[in-house]
Amino acid sequence: MSLFERLDDTQRLTGRLAFGVEYDGSAYCGWQRLKHAPSVQAEVERALGKVAGESVRVHCSGRTDTGVHATRQVAHFDAPVGRSQKAWVFGANANLPRDIALRWVVPVADDFHARFMAVARRYRYVILNQSSRPVLERANATWCRDPLDVPAMHRAAQVLVGEHDFSSFRAAGCQSKTAQRHLHFIEVHRHGPLVVIDVQANAFLHHMIRNIVGALVDVGRGEQGEDYVAHLLEVKDRTLASATAPGCGLHFVDSIYDERFALPREPLGPNLLAFLGEWTGERELPDCRWVRYRRGQPEAADRNFSASSAEFGRQQPSSQE
Repeated sequence: MSLFERLDDTQRLTGRLAFGVEYDGSAYCGWQRLKHAPSVQAEVERALGKVAGESVRVHCSGRTDTGVHATRQVAHFDAPVGRSQKAWVFGANANLPRDIALRWVVPVADDFHARFMAVARRYRYVILNQSSRPVLERANATWCRDPLDVPAMHRAAQVLVGEHDFSSFRAAGCQSKTAQRHLHFIEVHRHGPLVVIDVQANAFLHHMIRNIVGALVDVGRGEQGEDYVAHLLEVKDRTLASATAPGCGLHFVDSIYDERFALPREPLGPNLLAFLGEWTGERELPDCRWVRYRRGQPEAADRNFSASSAEFGRQQPSSQE
């Protein structure tokens, strides 16, 4: 996918369609449709329904929490009528508020499911680390006025890589039946006043990334030692951990799928970090059981894992950040 790829306006697309959606989550109580509050899902379904002329139900790769943003949320729906690619994208965007936009729509196989087929999810947390409060970045970065020791934060975070019980980093109201997750990588870098925490896993628990960020910021400020994160991982007790970081700095930047689905590749967001130049799908995934399972290659020697993962996939949200 190029930055200026033309959308086809000749072929009518029906059947199962996948799409990428970008949104500023400031005005919404997360992705998932709610009866009592505004949600991104409700707005997207309303807009696609206008294009289709009848109701449309969408399924996404993972929930996001109140105030959290996304630059590459992937979702799918079963089109009740035929419309061109251009009509789906431009028509939906014409009916969406200015803080939500579809980026692309492509046909996918009938067995594609945005949630159950996702191999990994990736987020970036952006901190503006300077003494004065942010102005232009106030809605999409978290402000920290205290100097942060970024190398110490990065070193402290590496204990989280791999498969662990992340009970110390899950919200009290997290609905997942298991706190076990496989974190592929976590990196902390400074780019001038911007401190970026880049993290990818098979899935995330409710508030997991924001709770990790809260702990890392305490390390960066010098309020905790570099062994603090390892201690929290070991004790498995959320009540002993740091405060949850604000939602405004968190961006859902990638949902990764098996190559056979051939979803569009695009620059990772947010645009504030465009200078990093990385596109979706560039990094190799770890050779682990979660990835093999999602790619339809469960380990024959570990049937208990396959069965429990299938049950987990049916009942639990794949990402709740």
